[in-house]
Amino acid sequence: MKIIISPAKKMNSLGSELGETTEPVFQERAKYLRSRLQAMSLQQLKELWRCSDRLAEENFRRLQEYEPGVCLTPALLAYEGIQYQYMAPQVFTQRQWEYCCGHLRILSGLYGILRPMDGVIPYRLEMQAKLSGEGYANLYEFWGSALYETLAQPGEWILNLASKEYSQAVEKYRTPDVPFITCVFGELADGKVKTKATLAKMARGEMVRFLAERVITRPEQIREFTGLGFVFDEKRSCGETLTFVKP
Repeated sequence: MKIIISPAKKMNSLGSELGETTEPVFQERAKYLRSRLQAMSLQQLKELWRCSDRLAEENFRRLQEYEPGVCLTPALLAYEGIQYQYMAPQVFTQRQWEYCCGHLRILSGLYGILRPMDGVIPYRLEMQAKLSGEGYANLYEFWGSALYETLAQPGEWILNLASKEYSQAVEKYRTPDVPFITCVFGELADGKVKTKATLAKMARGEMVRFLAERVITRPEQIREFTGLGFVFDEKRSCGETLTFVKP
């Protein structure tokens, strides 16, 4: 079982105080992409990142100051978005950490795939960023089938808790022999399930914590999730899509 989630734009750097980290699977590819970013001007990066002047300047400075291999932060603790706040990995037990290290994977525009203890530096590069180069028109083409092939090991199944921006980098290459189960979180309105981005991020974080607390490894166990008042809706679930609603 592999659980895939999205990264967050907001990051921190905790340095070496947390001990030894592991090296990302696609470290060399990440270094290449970073060198591409370093070769761009501040204005070019602002257009690529589609952000404010303040954020562009902050991340431009990070490109100059942070070096791969120095002052690394474990990936699961480096991101500070809503999903990670509700997951609360800072208070995981040893068993929860071990579970996540074995099962949880973070998809990344820069690093491709990250395990919880993989060492990262602050960066900004969304998967949908229009970064092109020789042989690729965007990051989806750059990563190709590599992410899926890394995740889809024999006998594995994938639980998709990532946003569409990131999950499509994997789902596009899926093969019939690897179950690909997607969780949908929404509220009922006029008999239909309406998904709100912020609520979905909160639920995904809660789901990861739930999985780690229960040490869940079978698809049917996921249906027991009731975090934030969500309940499994069998009528609105079909195939490999599990729908959770707030009544």
